Amino acid sequence: MNVDSRMRLTSRPPDKDIRMSFPIDDTKHDHRGAATLLPIDAARANHLKTDWDNLPIPVPWFLGRRIVEPSIEELIPFIDWTCFLSASAPTGRFPAIVDDETDGGAARELYRQARHILDGMAQERTLTARGVYGFWPANAVGDDIIVYKDDARASALARFHLLRQQEPTADRQPNLSLADFVAPKESFAPDYIGAFAVTAGIGLDGLVDACEAEHGGAALATVLADRLAEAFAEYLHAQARRDWGYAEDERLSTEDLIDGKYRGIRLVFGDPACPDRSDAAALFRLLHAPDVGITLTETFAMTPVASVCGIYFAHPEAKHFDIGRIGRDQVDDYAARQGVTVEQAERRLAPSLGY
Repeated sequence: MNVDSRMRLTSRPPDKDIRMSFPIDDTKHDHRGAATLLPIDAARANHLKTDWDNLPIPVPWFLGRRIVEPSIEELIPFIDWTCFLSASAPTGRFPAIVDDETDGGAARELYRQARHILDGMAQERTLTARGVYGFWPANAVGDDIIVYKDDARASALARFHLLRQQEPTADRQPNLSLADFVAPKESFAPDYIGAFAVTAGIGLDGLVDACEAEHGGAALATVLADRLAEAFAEYLHAQARRDWGYAEDERLSTEDLIDGKYRGIRLVFGDPACPDRSDAAALFRLLHAPDVGITLTETFAMTPVASVCGIYFAHPEAKHFDIGRIGRDQVDDYAARQGVTVEQAERRLAPSLGY
């Protein structure tokens, strides 16, 4: 899977007190009936309010990057079979759908074929899964997240440029930015961020060629490699939460993991909360992702195709959200922060433009 991957996960309720305050909603509407966007300064004033002085911040037990190479057998338990079987069983969940004697025939046969190919991958080592992940000191500066080399926080390794919701919110909710989930620099709170890049596509071309003789085998192998990459991302996120020191006692089923019943989130550039994929380039430099066989194209897609990359947040209020429509004032600001022209920024953010 490339950086367009959508991983919609929900965080668990916060286990610490997060104090929040919001302005009175005085929403106006334009001539089309759509809510008028807030000025970017007003949206920023309505950010998520966190009591950083009293929020315990977990500290990873190591800083920097580490390379991992799990076996296919280790990743299979993390596969989202419901998603995989959705084409043949759009209304059922795994494993109930394959056990359904009335409606589960197609799903059961697809699952049987998939397990046959997976068992071959595992036994013959035709596919290799490899990834890299790590943790770094980080702080937010405005709507940017700065990643530092070490705890001295004197040398920056990367800067991620994030957007903020500008549509008026219901029920006095904040206008969110992913930057809200990292302690602002002026708070002096020593926060951290995680990052990862994984692939299950090493050796896929040879496997596809070998499966060409089987009807549908090549296509099924490609889809399974993609599912394994997502499973790898889930597997590694579980490890990262333990390494970060806030999930040592986490005991979740595969279904719980897929449903995101844990603290924190992982995001990929291209998600609704960060629709511009271009910061994947900074992520790849931070992780030295080519060292594990993953490269980035000029259009910020990944090769091999069965790959996933992104960032981890540990904030107890961290959640997935849609950035929605944004205004010209934020686009101008975003272009200046990224060091590109407004026209370049508009091309990258075209689906989100509210003007």
